[in-house]
Parts: sequence; C-alpha cells; structure tokens
Amino acid sequence: MAKPILDGIVVCDFSWVGAGPITTQNLAMMGATVIHIETHKRPEILRVTPPFKDRKPGVERSGYFSPRNANKLGLSLDLAKPEAIAVVKRLLTMSDIVINNFSFGVMDKWGLSYEDCKKIKPDIIYIEMPPQGRTGPHKDFMAFGSLINALVGATFLTGHPDQKPAGTGTNYTDHVPVPGHLTFAIMAALRHRRKTGEGQFIELAQSQAGVNMVSAIPVMDYAVNGRIQQRMGNRHLELAPHNLYNCKGERNWIAIAVYNDQEWESLKKVMGSPEWADDPKFATNEGRKANEDELDAKIEEWTSAKWHRQLMDELVREGVRAGVVHSCRDVTEDYNLVERGFWTYLMHPEAGLALYNHSPMRMSKVPVLSTTPANMIGQHNQQVLHDLLKYTDEEIKEMEEKGVLN
Repeated sequence: MAKPILDGIVVCDFSWVGAGPITTQNLAMMGATVIHIETHKRPEILRVTPPFKDRKPGVERSGYFSPRNANKLGLSLDLAKPEAIAVVKRLLTMSDIVINNFSFGVMDKWGLSYEDCKKIKPDIIYIEMPPQGRTGPHKDFMAFGSLINALVGATFLTGHPDQKPAGTGTNYTDHVPVPGHLTFAIMAALRHRRKTGEGQFIELAQSQAGVNMVSAIPVMDYAVNGRIQQRMGNRHLELAPHNLYNCKGERNWIAIAVYNDQEWESLKKVMGSPEWADDPKFATNEGRKANEDELDAKIEEWTSAKWHRQLMDELVREGVRAGVVHSCRDVTEDYNLVERGFWTYLMHPEAGLALYNHSPMRMSKVPVLSTTPANMIGQHNQQVLHDLLKYTDEEIKEMEEKGVLN
C-alpha cells in the first residue's frame, strides 16, 4: 500500500480547543506524526467540557475533545520548567511544523517564538492563529469561535427577522473557515519548502478567515449596493420557495429549495398539481418571492400530511432539492454515511469503545487514516521521549521525579 501523503512530517502541536486541533487532525489523517503537547496542571478546556462518555465526567472522557484529537501522540510537559523547554527544543530539531493558538506572547515567553525556533530548525514552518491578527488595535484581544462568529457578521445574519440574532449553533469559524484556510496554507508552505528549502511563518487571523468565508456575499452586497442584509430565517435572499416545512409526526421537518421555474414545475407535479399552484402570481420566481408568505403557507399545508423521509425521496426523484432535518441521532444512523464508512468505532484506554468520524476525504492514490482514538494526557511520553527523541530510561525517570512530565 502507498504511504500517506504526509508520511514523515512531524508536527509539534501546542494548539487547543477548536480550529488548531481540527487542523492538526487533518494533517494526522494524511499521515503526519502529530505530537500533542499538554499539561496535567491545566487540562485543555474541552477535556473538561461535556458531553462525557456514559455521562461520567473526566479529562479523558469528553466527547467534545475526542473527535478532533484522534490519530495524535500525547506528550505531557510542564513548560514552566526549563527541562521541559529543553525537551521541546530537542523535538524541534526533527519537527517540520510548529502550531499554536495561545494568547499573544505566550510562546515568546517560553523562548519558542518563530525566531527562536528558526535558530534551531531553519526550515521550520511556524503557525500562529491570533483571533484578530498580530498587529492592529485588537491584537491583544482573546476570543473563542462564538465571539469570532459575532465579529465577522455571521451571528447577525442568523435567525428570524423579528427576533434577536440566534447564532450558528456551533463555533462555525473554528470548524470550517479557519482550519480550511490553515490546512491549505500549510500544504502550500510544505510545497514551497520542498522547492526552495525555505521554511516560513504563517499568521492566520481567525476573524479574517471568518469574514472571507462567512460574510463575503453580505459584505460585497453592502459595498456595491449599500444594502445591509438582514436575518431571513431559512429563506433565501432571491429564491422562493426556500424554507423548512413541517411534516407529519413529531418534530419532523423538510427543507425544500427551488432554484428555477423547471424545478417549480417538478414540485407542482409532486404536490399533485393543485389549483392554487397554477395561479399566475406563482409562475415566476419574482412572483413567488413577492408572495412568499402565502406560498410557504400553502406548501406547509401540503407537507404537514406527509412523512418527511418518504417525501424527500419522492421530491429528489423528480429533481427537486430537498432534505429532511436530521437530529444528531439521525446523522449517526444515516444509511448513506454508514454505507460509505464515514463512522468508525475506536477503543479508547479509559472511555472504551467510542464513535469517531472518519475523514471526509477519499484519495485514490494514498490512504487517509483514522486508526487511533484521542490521546490521553501524556499517553505517549515513553514513545516520544525514548523512541523518537532518544532519551535514556534514566533521563526519563529523572524528568518524572522532577515533575517535568507532570
């Protein structure tokens, strides 16, 4: 079998919470050796965040932490101790990438800034992920994804027009635009290094990645039209019908989106060509949009008597864009995801058998890995220190006694 595309690449991973760990998991799934550096003194915040396996709290049982930290090696170090910094510096001699999303200045305080690391490994690729950049009036501001969502305009646009902003329901910038942009930047930097022998510093301002993906169309609309887009619920700025509709049963909905007149005719066919749908005011998208409240009410009157899954299949067969609204349980049991092998069960040393998502990537020439569960704190100390960094057993025992490995 061919080797993974990043086989032999070593990542010194100081990242935590969302965007950083998701990025390094992308690298791990492509074969990189990711060494996740943590401390027992101050566990990563997601380790103590529910949901917990079997509803039993514990730093090794969080279902929030685990899915974004599979396929990594866990190394525990007390970075307040000089001996721990010495371990990191030895690791740097064989690392290709250093990544962190600490507050501004933390790595500098430890003597692990880009300039410091470059002296040890001149071709190192070094990544920082400040919330709003290393420069500017907000360079010292701290933030999580929910705050970035608000700053970039995503929260303002999410919800119903007659209610306050609802938010995206997840830290969207942590999960999509930041790791997406950053994974691409890392791959580009590796390619540049292969061609030139040069490493480089990568700064990714999380807010700018968010604006680039989340708010690009609304920002452009304001720039060219002076229009401030408002919350629309599940509707579309220009298309109709485009909404969620109640279906038969409890808490069942279906999303239906019609993008052109041909799809409208197909929807009419599935509805049984009701007389109201032939009204000339619904004949064009402009007319449907102008009469959207009435249109949605008529469609929902029809969908309310239908089972949502059966209706979805019928609509899709006729070329109408439709999808049922899945709960998390529905997603884990989705027959398409199961058949494609997206879900995998991995055995964790403490949490036991747990569900993980495989990579959404499929590559025809090289494997994409999902083989080991989330690392425990310091789980691979011996492997990293002895096998990779070549410390002797006596040296490792001395570090343990001094609390270097906490």
